[in-house]
Amino acid sequence: MQKKCIKEELGSNSYPGRGIIIGKSEDGTKAVTAYFIMGRSSNSRNRVFVEDGEGIRTEAFDPSKLEDPSLIIYAPVRVLGNKTIVTNGDQTDTIYDGMDHQMTFEQSLRSREFEPDAPNYTPRISGIMHIENGVYNYAMSILKSNNGDPDSCQRFTYAYQNPKAGEGHFIHTYMGDGNPLPSFQGEPKLVEIPDDMDAFTDMLWNSLNEDNKVSLFVRFIDIETGKYETKIVNKNM
Repeated sequence: MQKKCIKEELGSNSYPGRGIIIGKSEDGTKAVTAYFIMGRSSNSRNRVFVEDGEGIRTEAFDPSKLEDPSLIIYAPVRVLGNKTIVTNGDQTDTIYDGMDHQMTFEQSLRSREFEPDAPNYTPRISGIMHIENGVYNYAMSILKSNNGDPDSCQRFTYAYQNPKAGEGHFIHTYMGDGNPLPSFQGEPKLVEIPDDMDAFTDMLWNSLNEDNKVSLFVRFIDIETGKYETKIVNKNM
């Protein structure tokens, strides 16, 4: 698989929707993840990321303008022991609860499907990072409709064992803008992951479409110690 430039991937797509990146830093010492949200409607754009324990949640920037919280207010990131869960919806809680009861990442998601937002049927994208005794693995999942047909749910899980330093994978909800919005196709994209967290955060934020970007979360986790550093960027200040 050819490695893609994230800057070009984001810069050439005005509306990738919500996106998850997971990988390993170039020096091999950090487990890296990023999650961004975008919005076309005023309801979707009226959001910020806030820290919540070891994870984050979305919150209305102006509560008086919040219309329908069902698909936009959730916890994208939660931590369960040595596992970090990153998703684009309330399936974060489904995975957390399932894995807390000894289910696998994939088993936990079997009770869920794509979002019920006809005619888009937005895919549910999820990621899990597992760090134990200095060993790091991750997996990604997408649950999507059958090319816009909600009668069939397609389920794909991608597991990455002993990931290579400087590499990661990027999955997002939409191939681009449209009506209805076209669901992501293919495997998660192979991308480069640098060492510099600040530069990585700035590059991601500056590459996202200026009108549609809403919030960005980036976390670097030390694979040896489990200690992490988090950055959050919100368009609404």
